[in-house]
Amino acid sequence: MNLAPILLFVYNRPEHVRRGVASLLANDLAGESELFVFSDAAKDEASKSEVSEVRRFVRSIEGFKAVHIVERTDNWGLARSIIDGVTQTLEHYDRVIVLEDDLVLAPYFLQFMNDALETYKNEDRVGHIQACDFTQNPTLPDTFLIKWTGSWGWATWRRAWRHFNPDGRQLLDELKRRKLTRRFDFNGKYGFTRMLRRQVEGKNNSWAIRWNASLFLADILSLNVGRSLVQNEGFDGSGTNCGNGGLYASNLWTKPLPVVKIQPVEENEDARNAFEKYYAHTNSFYAKAIRRLKRTLKGDFGA
Repeated sequence: MNLAPILLFVYNRPEHVRRGVASLLANDLAGESELFVFSDAAKDEASKSEVSEVRRFVRSIEGFKAVHIVERTDNWGLARSIIDGVTQTLEHYDRVIVLEDDLVLAPYFLQFMNDALETYKNEDRVGHIQACDFTQNPTLPDTFLIKWTGSWGWATWRRAWRHFNPDGRQLLDELKRRKLTRRFDFNGKYGFTRMLRRQVEGKNNSWAIRWNASLFLADILSLNVGRSLVQNEGFDGSGTNCGNGGLYASNLWTKPLPVVKIQPVEENEDARNAFEKYYAHTNSFYAKAIRRLKRTLKGDFGA
């Protein structure tokens, strides 16, 4: 099998990086895979020591076929770093697996991702693989196709990344012109359009919402899992885009997850409905108020 290089983006969370790399090394295919680590530079004095600690650790990583480290000399931020790292790597490889520093992986994560990348390599309507499930909905099949891209443990191909449009304004205008905003937002149950609008306004710098919109507008599907091979541990207040502890919790599936090519290649409407129900339940005013109350009672007075 043509194993995909693994791209790991790190910043200033050494303990998260250690746990994530340890879980990655527990995968049998780690020793046959190349690892590319992209280390962002500190944005202020307060971050320098932890960035240095992260860099000392990643320089010591062993157990992969090869380890390549890119240490930024300036603070790029996650969006710029991911866009550049994925783009540059796909000039030399036809597929990539992408990880951030707060992810813990199941022992068959690499096997699943490489199997899926190989199975769908020539299927132009599939452009993304997402290995994290946070809905914990038992009715979801092991794998399914959906027009939605998650960013916690994902993979893609060079052919699909060519659809990525970094211009959020163009994407937003096209969604509006084609009257697709409601569908994009799971029938209004989650504000993905609002997230894209805020990116355009400079109120967030999400690369993921632009990737989501790019594939959505191109009518390209994502292969998702109903059994999570990724656990996001970043909702502990340690990261830039953290919050809502427990909202996106997942249970790691520790068994092999077979990849059987789905035919016909079309969106699974039952799965889409499951996501819509999940967002309706977790994104309602009542649900948000309860979460805010619980955080306040714990002494967390953040937004």
